[in-house]
Amino acid sequence: MRCHFLVAFILLSVAAGAQVVNTATIDTLETTAMGHLGIGGYIDTYYGFNFSQPSSGDNPYFVNSARHKEMTINLAYLDLRYRSTRMRARLVPGFGTYMNANYANEPGTLKNIVEGYVGVNLSPKRNIWLDVGVLGSPYTNESAISKDHLMYTRSFAPEYVPYYLSGAKLSIPLNKKWNANFFLLNGWQVIQDNNEKKSFGTQVEFRPNDEMLFNGNTFIGDERNNLNPDFRTRYLLDFFWIYKPKKSRWDVTATAYAGWQQMSAENTRQWWQANIIGRYTINSTVSISGRVEYFHDPQLVFIAPITGVSGFRTYSSGLCLNVKITENAMFRFEGRQFYSSDAVYFDADDQPAHHSALLIANLTAWF
Repeated sequence: MRCHFLVAFILLSVAAGAQVVNTATIDTLETTAMGHLGIGGYIDTYYGFNFSQPSSGDNPYFVNSARHKEMTINLAYLDLRYRSTRMRARLVPGFGTYMNANYANEPGTLKNIVEGYVGVNLSPKRNIWLDVGVLGSPYTNESAISKDHLMYTRSFAPEYVPYYLSGAKLSIPLNKKWNANFFLLNGWQVIQDNNEKKSFGTQVEFRPNDEMLFNGNTFIGDERNNLNPDFRTRYLLDFFWIYKPKKSRWDVTATAYAGWQQMSAENTRQWWQANIIGRYTINSTVSISGRVEYFHDPQLVFIAPITGVSGFRTYSSGLCLNVKITENAMFRFEGRQFYSSDAVYFDADDQPAHHSALLIANLTAWF
């Protein structure tokens, strides 16, 4: 039985490696298999310097790499996976500044769950799975697992959609090129439900070939809660594209989404974003990545500017040096500039400013 599981595990890994990976929900962490159990680990450390020098030590508007002038851990976790023919389970307890910032509203030990779910195979012939628990989010092409992405820092895009979901996920492979997932959720990035309503989400993947992936996501749910009693139904349409040609030094990813938040006594509010990220591989060890993006939240659905202005519209650009130290360790050095038509940043003299800048160094290892 153990031999059969190991063979299946190896074949599954080879099959996954043969096509472009959807980095939104599937991290590429390798696990050591012991019978039906796989065990792995991940540590993402960083030092960031924000030229605005925030007195609080927090980089505004982000939950990833969120600390200024401090050597610390963004995300560290253990990955425990169980898989048999008819059942699978995953438990990923996490720690670090990402967990502190992104899970602040979750109670007790729920603050430390990156993922935790159990799944049953409803149709072994068609490979249809139902998973229930805390799940990875399909929204945008970026997750909290930095090693899977072209840049070290996260763009604005994933910071203002769910990084994690709590509920049930039904996964249905339609054919070799199309996959569909359906979600019944407690809400928008909440483990403990904060109202009596349930939310719904969908994900559709299309792989025209082994080098390219198109992904489309939706979300709909009532988001009224104690903190936002005027919120009503929220809608999101999210699309991204990943292109990783096998015979080119370039790979590219791009994403765009638009969201609408209905309010109790005013017009619907909207936010949207678009970005593109490219990477050029110099050799087997070194590559260089770049990103340009725009984020638009003028009616403050998510962002309350730290300077108190009435809208949030910002551009960002960045360059990242990636150095592969070993097969399971990476060093990165990234510079990032922010520009806004509104004075949504502070400068080093604590005065409202239209721009900001960040330098950050990172060392990540996985096992």
